[in-house]
Amino acid sequence: MSFAKPASRGTGQDGALRIGVIGAGVMGTNHGRVLAGLPHVELVGIVDPLPEHRTRAVDLIGCPTFTDLDGLLAAGVDAVTIAAPTHLHHQIALTCIARGIHILVEKPIASTVEEGREIVAAARAAGVTLMIGHVERFNPAVAAVKEAIKGEDILSIAITRVGPFPPRMSNVGVVIDLAVHDIDLIRWFTESDIVEVQPQLSSAVAEREDIALLQFRTASGVLAHINTNWLTPFKARSVTVATRGKYVSGDLLTRQVTECFGFQPDGSYSMRHLPVGHDEPLRAELIAFVGAVRSGGVPAVTGDEGVASLEIATQCLEPTVQSQAAQDRKKPRRAAG
Repeated sequence: MSFAKPASRGTGQDGALRIGVIGAGVMGTNHGRVLAGLPHVELVGIVDPLPEHRTRAVDLIGCPTFTDLDGLLAAGVDAVTIAAPTHLHHQIALTCIARGIHILVEKPIASTVEEGREIVAAARAAGVTLMIGHVERFNPAVAAVKEAIKGEDILSIAITRVGPFPPRMSNVGVVIDLAVHDIDLIRWFTESDIVEVQPQLSSAVAEREDIALLQFRTASGVLAHINTNWLTPFKARSVTVATRGKYVSGDLLTRQVTECFGFQPDGSYSMRHLPVGHDEPLRAELIAFVGAVRSGGVPAVTGDEGVASLEIATQCLEPTVQSQAAQDRKKPRRAAG
């Protein structure tokens, strides 16, 4: 189902789509940089209350800046990308939707599942495009893995996403900040809902969880595992998928993807490197968003998909899940024999 209006696509010069960016942090500035270089797109400006963020946007992009959302909306926009802190997504999204403005919301869609559902419902009622910024789907290595397992009987998925503690202060832990990427990838690879969640979390140096070992089972029976933390001194991003016919491994940073296949009874097999594109993931994502706005088609990552991934991430953090696991560990174990 499309949420987008078929009319009034592009009101800028030469029919260009007028787009604004909300939030001039690292991600928002990157949004502005990419949008400024897209054909048939007019970057109206970037909103941020912090002077240093606005100055950086001017220095790097040379675009207009605004201190608040009202200023951007008064300038006139067809669409916006929301890269503000997560706790502001709900209010900003509803304000824009009420004005008939198409939106791309950076992951996670909102702070809570309820707020996410409200955004989806409002977009549907208003008939505007709503896309969620799960940029990892647009990583060429991820796309190569997805293509390699197309039509395969998937058995298991293992994803590692680790690195050092982020320099920016965050009000979330690794599950919402990092693992939500991979929860989305598991759902996308398997084209199936996650029905079982088994999390193991720990707070080693941070106030919130900075280590997470997450296990899942999908409705289609696939077992999946996510290993993520903020304790590794270097970044590592990898995906492996085992199917009945092949084993596919991808490094999401170096963008190298290999495929093992032709398994023989003696243990031998064949291996090859798969072709991987060179597109910048964020550029590919924003092009997809612009295309969805112009065509009125279903966006690459729908609001419902964004809510579903947030819901699974939230389940990983629920006290009931953790307390039950703790109780199970405390139960006396009977020796065998």
